[in-house]
Amino acid sequence: MKALRASWRLLRLLGHIGKGLAIVALRFPALSPDQQHVRVQVWSLQLLARLGISLRIQGQPPITGPVMLVANHISWLDIPVMHAARHCRFVSKSDVQGWPLIGTLATAAGTLYIERSSRRDALRMVRSMQEALERGEVLAVFPEGTTGDGREMLPFHANLVQAAVAANAPVQPVGLRFVDKKTGVTSFAPSYIGDETLLGSIWRTLSAPAIEAVVHYGDPQLPAGRDRRVFTQDLHATVDRLRRS
Repeated sequence: MKALRASWRLLRLLGHIGKGLAIVALRFPALSPDQQHVRVQVWSLQLLARLGISLRIQGQPPITGPVMLVANHISWLDIPVMHAARHCRFVSKSDVQGWPLIGTLATAAGTLYIERSSRRDALRMVRSMQEALERGEVLAVFPEGTTGDGREMLPFHANLVQAAVAANAPVQPVGLRFVDKKTGVTSFAPSYIGDETLLGSIWRTLSAPAIEAVVHYGDPQLPAGRDRRVFTQDLHATVDRLRRS
């Protein structure tokens, strides 16, 4: 049954990715940015449904920007989950741009790319993020820098919060988790860490019983005199609490 369920979901997933690529190529050029954002959110919701994943939102997503969302990072699914809850522009490592299919979709969704090994590029990205916030946009980052195991969070990188400090824009902490929809127990099926392969994680997700993705929004915060390191530590503690509740 698991193999049959996974195969059916895989067929639906591939078809949905193809549909997304067609929309990006044929319809996006004629759409306004707001219309594109709506398309991305709807497509992400449909993607989750095809994977057997439902969405539960706790707290209040941002209605408008400027705001920077900071969330824990546990899976390759985190980005579509957050897009499904509320469209936002992600900051991602530059190699994602070159990934087949995924890079095209990520770019269409407004992703900002950063070369993490380059200090000069990191400074450029901070300026770009600051300018985006000053334009009133909703940005999202995973300050851990990589996926964790879903049990304990990794430290946050304070440099990713610098743009919000410079723009004096609010930062909204977000806790993410996946649970077995039937039992409510945390599901690690979508995890993607260490030596795991992306294909293995995808197949495990496709094979799993129904999963619920929980997106828990906290209250937006301003630095309020805190330097970026203290501010980042406080945000880390809040995200850790949100993902557990």
